[in-house]
Amino acid sequence: FGCVAIKEAAKGVAGLSTRALEDARKYATKKTFNYDYNTCYNKVKATLKEKCSYIYAEDPKKQMLAIYVSEIDTTTVGIFFKKIDATNTQIEVSSGSTYAKEFIAERIFSALEVK
Repeated sequence: FGCVAIKEAAKGVAGLSTRALEDARKYATKKTFNYDYNTCYNKVKATLKEKCSYIYAEDPKKQMLAIYVSEIDTTTVGIFFKKIDATNTQIEVSSGSTYAKEFIAERIFSALEVK
């Protein structure tokens, strides 16, 4: 089938939705990966697009991506990146929905783990 893009109007709510994702960070699922920041960020973006998640906001200052689980499931999930050092980056996945948080964390973490 492929991914169906959500209309641009969805971007208008980005400012409203990211606050809740930031607030939910205290309950985030976290994991550190052996990738530099840029490589980690780009791999996560590629994984999300491949798995048909919709990125509705990118905030380089907050080092975050805000997504909808899929084009059908508009549950919001925040993915935060934290540079640990030159070769390690921590990813935090947050959401008001425990299911969405765990679902997206599993997708991202399994894609980033060295096989």
